[in-house]
Amino acid sequence: MGTPAAAGPESSTAIPVGKRLKAIWNGIIIADSDKAIKFDNHIYFPPDSINRQYLEDSSTHTRCPWKGLASYMTIVVGDNRLVDAVWYYPMPNEAAKDIKDYFAFVPDVQIVED
Repeated sequence: MGTPAAAGPESSTAIPVGKRLKAIWNGIIIADSDKAIKFDNHIYFPPDSINRQYLEDSSTHTRCPWKGLASYMTIVVGDNRLVDAVWYYPMPNEAAKDIKDYFAFVPDVQIVED
């Protein structure tokens, strides 16, 4: 599992990526947006860009001292599962308020330009 819990902020400002990106796993588009942002060296997709039919809630949570409590989801495509492959912050700390409810992915999920 890729962990979002970093020792400290690399950038506490969300930066618009400025191009259309897709998150793809097993040939399926999990997210597709032209409003993705870069925050703390990760790409985050807005909630309305997520293809939720391929996601299952996970009981996994991690805590980052400056971002807050992260919740995880598992990607399910047919019989294939990528456990805890997606994380988001439903109630981030003030320093990470720009990524509230935005979704990031582990490196096994390809982030590609459209």
